[in-house]
Amino acid sequence: MRPHGEHWRAPYACDPARSRGRLFPEEASPTRSEYQRDRDRIIHSGAFRRLKHKTQVFVYHEGDHYRTRLTHTIEVSQIARAIARSLGLDEDLAEALALSHDLGHTPFGHTGEDALDACMAACGGFDHNAQALRIVTRLERRYAAYDGLNLTWETLEGLVKHNGPLLDAQGRPFGRYAERGVPGAILEYDAVHDLGLATYASAEAQVAALADDIAYDAHDIDDGLRAELFDLADLKRVPFLAELLGDIERRYPGLERHRTIHELIRRVITRFVEDVTIESERRLAALAPADADAVRRADGPVIAFSPAFMEADKSIKGFLYPNMYRAPRVMQVRAEADRVVRELFGRFCAEPDLMPEEWHRGLAGADEGRRARRVADYIAGMTDRYALSEHRRLFDATPELR
Repeated sequence: MRPHGEHWRAPYACDPARSRGRLFPEEASPTRSEYQRDRDRIIHSGAFRRLKHKTQVFVYHEGDHYRTRLTHTIEVSQIARAIARSLGLDEDLAEALALSHDLGHTPFGHTGEDALDACMAACGGFDHNAQALRIVTRLERRYAAYDGLNLTWETLEGLVKHNGPLLDAQGRPFGRYAERGVPGAILEYDAVHDLGLATYASAEAQVAALADDIAYDAHDIDDGLRAELFDLADLKRVPFLAELLGDIERRYPGLERHRTIHELIRRVITRFVEDVTIESERRLAALAPADADAVRRADGPVIAFSPAFMEADKSIKGFLYPNMYRAPRVMQVRAEADRVVRELFGRFCAEPDLMPEEWHRGLAGADEGRRARRVADYIAGMTDRYALSEHRRLFDATPELR
């Protein structure tokens, strides 16, 4: 690993001076690189600000200290920058991708996404990755010359492909899209601005994806402990966490609970960041990519956990799934949130005029698919509290989600 604070650019890093550009060409900035401009456009977008009031796991009013989509996104960004710097990658691109990776999420976390996906089953479904692309290429309307944010090719590519290729070499849907197919929004945009859906994304995009996993593992443990869904003793069923807790107990016997939790979370993040850096350096050395495109053409990801830490990641998620994401208290809230989204969708599809004028404009005579997609766009952009407010406006009874 490179010494802390040492800046360098690896040959396989994305170089903003050699960006493939934007769909709508623009003059270069005299003060910022192309990826810095992308990062800044994302931060100043309406979709980014709304992350403040979108659920991570718990709904927004359960407490000020639980993660929201915004705090989670900031934490992912910090981890991504740290890994990118260690590997000689472009930190600004890694940060832009970390900041944008959750823009397409609905209110009420994955519950909202699942509900919208079910509502849209007959019209192409709903996918938060595809929705993020729609936001940054169509739905944000801030500029006089175009819709969207007009981000660079590298940022759009990373946004769509950070978890790997979407198509195989024969052009068939691949990976998570193998069964259902690649979302139409992605294919439509790719037809006018080829994102290379059959290759891996840049190393910077792969860093952002792993940073997301690290942040989830660490901070969902923290939030689950804070919510008393499980306790520190329960975490010892996960060997990786038991080892870290044992080290804390030996170094600081009798340490109070809240300091123990912070020490644990620090160690989880540090150990995973160090592992992904070392494993990625090993993979990059073996591949010896001459440039960023060589990373894209590789047979597998170059940014990854070691086998031991893949198992640690799997075991943490295996613990959190039943003990947090499927805990009875959380499942009760999820069921009520699901009802809110489904009822809003049905009402707006039946009566589009109930949406603000800018959202129902032009829907007179529209077919079912176009109307449903507009409604899905509107609901997906809602914060938790706005969705509840809209539900109270339209229905006699709205759940408290507590």
